[in-house]
Formats: sequence, structure tokens, C-alpha cells
Amino acid sequence: MTYGIKRTHLASEITPELDGSQVTLLGWLHEKRDLGGLRFLVIRDRSGLVQAIAAKKEVSRELWDEISSFKRESVLAVKGIAKASPQAPGGAEVRIREVTLISPSEDPPIDVVGKTNADLDTRLDNRIVDLRRTEPQAIFRIQSTVSSAIRSYLRENGFIEIFTPKIIATATEGGASLFSVFYYDRIAYLSQSPQLYKEQLTSAFERVFEIAPAFRAEESDTQRHLSEITMVDAEAAFMDYQDIMSLLDGLVERVVKTVNKENQKELKVLGREEVEVKLPIPRITYDEAVSVLERKGVEHEKDADFGTVQLKALSEELSDFYFITDWPTAARPFYAKPLEGRPERCESFDLMYGWIELASGATRINDGKLLKERMSSQGLNPDSFKTHLKWFNYGMPPHAGFGLGLARLLMVLTGKDNIREVVMFPRDKRRLEP
Repeated sequence: MTYGIKRTHLASEITPELDGSQVTLLGWLHEKRDLGGLRFLVIRDRSGLVQAIAAKKEVSRELWDEISSFKRESVLAVKGIAKASPQAPGGAEVRIREVTLISPSEDPPIDVVGKTNADLDTRLDNRIVDLRRTEPQAIFRIQSTVSSAIRSYLRENGFIEIFTPKIIATATEGGASLFSVFYYDRIAYLSQSPQLYKEQLTSAFERVFEIAPAFRAEESDTQRHLSEITMVDAEAAFMDYQDIMSLLDGLVERVVKTVNKENQKELKVLGREEVEVKLPIPRITYDEAVSVLERKGVEHEKDADFGTVQLKALSEELSDFYFITDWPTAARPFYAKPLEGRPERCESFDLMYGWIELASGATRINDGKLLKERMSSQGLNPDSFKTHLKWFNYGMPPHAGFGLGLARLLMVLTGKDNIREVVMFPRDKRRLEP
């Protein structure tokens, strides 16, 4: 209820079948124009747009004059009669009888209609108004579909959703990419990942997942890095990395099929063709990837992570979804389990799309003694992880899992090149507002 006015229909519900019916719309003035004795108001609500027309001969002089003063993005209640009209969007329009100005607007800082383009920084500075535009709305409606599909798929596979602390006492994975915070009388950190918690929780629930923020003091100022990200993290007892890759096969397939089915309208707005996924998603080892780079004459440091140059070279042959497996143990976190009989490689993987990394995962070490050795080999002090290590004395099962960047996946599905386009309020080295 708003000012005693109740909406009877959404914009998308104004169809030729309603011809002659009285309707009430609540929404924003998206656009307006005059044409002689007619004034056209395009009303926008959560469902889309609908055209409303005030005819000078059908409304009072006061209303006719008032309509001319309305600015775009004002919130209106429009009462009128639905009328079938082949020329109108959706085949129907509303002939105005009454209009109530619920909330006035100043001239918008950016053009919501899209006739005048603004650069990304200007759009992000005015994000709430920017999010009223058709294209950003399409992106985040797809995001909603994606998160819902992920949740349903993991639940169907026996996972329960968890919520882990984001203020922590110790670095999750070591390293310096941490944000420190004052926590009463001591220093704490914003969590880089729920990794240690989700591993521990496999000993209680076997299969767990979380969709939540993670914080990384990224020095990389690129189109695919941010300081605050949303991660899809999953961990499962009695699985190894091969099992997890098979799980991701099904998860990616579910997400892609669901978006292609439920978001045709949004994909059309974005001018994006449907993404396809063929199962099983191809898998190549790290060593096989190195062989491809050598054949192409692309230089690469021995047993090091791949950079942009190497990944773009690989994407010339692997342009869709694929896994890179069996990474050098030294290049992976301390909890990745070394391959049996070949400890210089570990049971780990990256899920890629072209040259963009979407997810990483591995079989984890469930032996406390070996875990301490791996920590020490990476220059970490096991005493800093004593709270984590103690649970390995109480029946820690074999387990494996993955972390998937939600925004990276959304970039693939929407065809966007800059991660800031697919995050509502991006945070990086330069941006802390809005």
C-alpha cells in the first residue's frame, strides 16, 4: 500500500486481454514525450515497461499541466483503462484517468533510458540509478538465477548450506593479502576464504557449502580482480578431486541450462548468445598444458602458476570450459594433497573458461602430521594454525572441495569483460563508495 493506492497490475500484465479493464500501476517514470494533444508516460516496475497515455480531452486541465512537470525517475501511481493497441509495446497501453506523484525526482545523474552512454566509473558513482537501467537489471536477474541453481544442485547432492565467520584470528592460507581490523583489544583479519572452517565441518556434516563474501588485499588492478568477492565454496568428505570435478561438471551444466531456460529475455537484452557446456568438461594436466605452451613457443617459468600470457595462449585451443589438473605442489596451498608416488604434483585443479579462471579445488590433506610438514615447507608456522590442526586428532575424514568465483562465472554467462559490471557495488584499491 502506498498513499492508500494499491497496485492492481504489473507492467508486464498489461496485455490485449485486459482491454477495457480499469488498472492501477505503481512505478517509475522511465520516459515521457508530448505529441500534440497526447502525453506519453512510460512506466517502469520490476516486471518491465508499459506505455500510459494522457489525452488532453480525457483528463482535467490540472492533471494535463501537472503531467508536464513530472521528471524522469519520479515515482508515480497511474490509474486508467487498459486498451489493446497493436502499436504499443506488448500490444496494449493504459489510457490515463488519474496520476499521483508519490515521490518526485531531480534530473537523473545518468540516462536510465540509455540514449546517452556514461562511462563505467560514472555509472558506478551513481550505481543505484544505474541499476535501474535495463542492461544492469538483466545482469543481476541472471545472477539471481545462478545462485538459486547452485543452491538447488548442491542440496540435491547432499550438501547443507553453512555460514562461517568473516572476522578471523589467523590467515586462512598464509601470505600477506589480508585486511586487518581492530577487534576490541587485538588485531583480527577479514577472511580470505572459509577454507579451514569448511574442511573442519566435513567431520560433522560430510558435505557443506557456502555462498558468501571473501576479502583479499589484491594488488592486481585488472578487469577481473576485486578486493571483495562472492565465493561459492563447497567441501565433501569421502571425495577426491576427481569426484569434485565431476560434481562441477553437473553444477556448471545445471547453471548454464537454467539460465538458458529462464533468462532468455535478459540474454537478449545483453545481446548474449546462449553459453553451451558439453560433458564431461575436458581435463588436461598441468604438464600437458606446458607442452601446449612449448609447442606455441610461449615462455613459462618451471612449475610456476600460469599468467595471463600463458592462459591466453592456452585459450586459443581451449576456448570453452576445461580443467587444468595435477598442479605443481609448490604452487598450490599447503592443504592440497600430493599425488601418490609423485609428490611434486598434487591432486588439484582449476576450472577455466577460455583464459579466465573460474574455480580452484583439490583433494585436501587429512593427515595432521603431513599437513604440518606442508605448512613448514611453505614458510608457515604450524603454531599459528593450532586451532585448525587440533581437529585432525578427532577423526578427520578424507575430503575435497572447490571455491568458485560467482562474478567470474557471471562474466562468462553475460559476456562482460570487466568484473565491475557484474558486481553491484565493487570494491577495489580505488573504490570504497557507494
